[in-house]
Amino acid sequence: MELGIRTHDLSDESLLAGLGSGDRRAAAAFIRRFERRVYGLALTVVGDRALAEDIAQEALTRAWRHAQAYDPRRGSVATWLLTITRNLAVDAVRLRRADPRAPADVADLAGASDARGPADMAVASHEGREVRIALGRLPVEQRRAIVLSAFHGRTAREVAELEGIPLGTAKTRIRDGLLRLRAVVGTEASVR
Repeated sequence: MELGIRTHDLSDESLLAGLGSGDRRAAAAFIRRFERRVYGLALTVVGDRALAEDIAQEALTRAWRHAQAYDPRRGSVATWLLTITRNLAVDAVRLRRADPRAPADVADLAGASDARGPADMAVASHEGREVRIALGRLPVEQRRAIVLSAFHGRTAREVAELEGIPLGTAKTRIRDGLLRLRAVVGTEASVR
């Protein structure tokens, strides 16, 4: 990294390349830039602060180990890193497989309330707020299916069993809900 260039002025891609090459300043800047979003996503999925910290640390470690595998044609650095985080969090939930929160409770929390405490605001990312708002606009059936599949790592078959609906209906609810989320979040992102 050139002297005189401040790390906070570098692009996400440059910081990731520096992280992968062992540049300590780039690594520190990369972690500062993404740690809240990574931790916030992990906490949203697993609901346990200690486990979310472990997941966040593992996600950042994997980003370091696999920095060369990042392909900008497939998405932004943030999307790549948050996908790693989500996959680790879903795997952790699957391992625990304890009785998850009731889908209605999670769905209500996901979009129905704007009242958040200071701790929640500290870890909530802009993207997370957009998704929660968009999720709150979905019909209840689609919202429940998405919460079960995306946040609790349930398969479409498991969603069908939990909801008492045919497998095809569960798949349709998940697919249609995700398409509507993508349309809402994509529209709001393009308005900026």
